Amino acid sequence: MPELSNTSTSAATSAPAAVRLYNRIAELVTGAIGESVLTLIARVAIAAVFFLSGRTKVTGFLTIKDSTYTLFEQEYKLPLVPPEIAAHMAAYAEHFFPLLLILGLFTRGAALGLLGMTTVIEIFVYPDAWPTHLTWAGLLLLIVARGAGVISLDRLFGIK
Repeated sequence: MPELSNTSTSAATSAPAAVRLYNRIAELVTGAIGESVLTLIARVAIAAVFFLSGRTKVTGFLTIKDSTYTLFEQEYKLPLVPPEIAAHMAAYAEHFFPLLLILGLFTRGAALGLLGMTTVIEIFVYPDAWPTHLTWAGLLLLIVARGAGVISLDRLFGIK
């Protein structure tokens, strides 16, 4: 029976010098930018998108603007949810879930909540904005899959 060789080792040593150099740099970058840094950046980035959107819907702390009701009545027109309720749900969710993401508390649940909002927006409100929504989904799916990382209250409290 022929002996099995380690093809990855032999391929690495027979690769051109430029490929070996590139791979070494990639390994250094991977080591320098840990998963916790990536998830922290993803958490802050997507939290900012939704929080700033939420701020446009309210005045003061969390008083829903009249223009928000109008927006949900005339432009968003969600099925099955009255505009008055949808306006409140969206405004509160766009404040609460980003806060959880920033704190890294119940992070996967918060990301799932925003992923649900993204899905509703894509399907019912702005289906042509799929490149933006796909970007949001990519960040949110990373958070759902990997969790908050070391820099989080989830880690402190032992929450997966």
